[in-house]
Amino acid sequence: MSVPATARAWHLVARPVGEPNPEDFALREEPVAEPAEGQIVVRNLHLSVDPYMRGRMNDVKSYVPPFALDRPMTGGAVGEVVASRDGRFAVGDHVLHDLGWREYAVLDARHAFPVDAGAAPLSAYLGALGMPGMTAYAGLLEVASFRPGDAVFVSGAAGAVGSMAGQIARLKGASRVVGSAGSDEKVRRLVEEYGFDAAFNYKNGPVAEQLAKAAPDGIDVYFDNVGGEHLEAAIGALRLHGRVTLCGAIAQYNATGPVPGPGNLALAIGKRLRLQGMIVMDHEALRPRFVEEVGGWVRSGELKRDETVVHGIEGAVDAFLGMLRGENTGKMIVSL
Repeated sequence: MSVPATARAWHLVARPVGEPNPEDFALREEPVAEPAEGQIVVRNLHLSVDPYMRGRMNDVKSYVPPFALDRPMTGGAVGEVVASRDGRFAVGDHVLHDLGWREYAVLDARHAFPVDAGAAPLSAYLGALGMPGMTAYAGLLEVASFRPGDAVFVSGAAGAVGSMAGQIARLKGASRVVGSAGSDEKVRRLVEEYGFDAAFNYKNGPVAEQLAKAAPDGIDVYFDNVGGEHLEAAIGALRLHGRVTLCGAIAQYNATGPVPGPGNLALAIGKRLRLQGMIVMDHEALRPRFVEEVGGWVRSGELKRDETVVHGIEGAVDAFLGMLRGENTGKMIVSL
């Protein structure tokens, strides 16, 4: 397959205030460069949209630089090599890389990771076998120091990371796994498909009350993807020496003013709780174990992986906004 002269890419053209809207983005035609020595050209087949990308749209210092205005955005993508000037990759190979939000990517080969299209569907490397799966695995086992017999609560449990965290807890011997989600259909799926012991729709009443019913004996681990009311409820439900993985706070990503913290944080003192933030890139040493163990569960069917797929690069912004609103079950994927 030849390399086209031009291809389309999504640019951020305005910093969102509150919830992003389509006018903050523009789909533009751009030249596709020929690869230099040590580079490859990849035709992207699947793109990832993730909650962390909302933070990168703000011009603030963080663990990764913000998106530049009027430049292509970046994010996880998997695709096929269509030109190569590096001996590590041949035309036809499939790779995972970070130049998503575009149809074609030109990148240094050292920033690409080979993936096996025969071992799992390619889109799985953006979900269960990619960054979300690795986040759930490291966040539960390393950050939260999960132990068999722990009772685990996962917020945002029908999303890409949450659905994995709950299933991994079950497969690793949790005594009880509880999840929250934003619709009755998602709650049903958590219990009937993912094997959660209990789940609740956080829109149906106070989170603390619903969590108390779902986990009447308390919890040992809270995997936090939401923050806010969920975090406060979890602090109340955690038992002595409970652990919290602070993975995400989607409840406040679009906030335009100060967001109140948990009003019961003082409970962490007497309960000797541990609340720890996490960034997945800190846990690369776990990757071989993650690929072996989670890959086995995916192939055996013990771990269910759902995807919500939007087709065509034109739909990437709609997919991103829908993901922020919780319209996805499992991983939100843009398929090209």
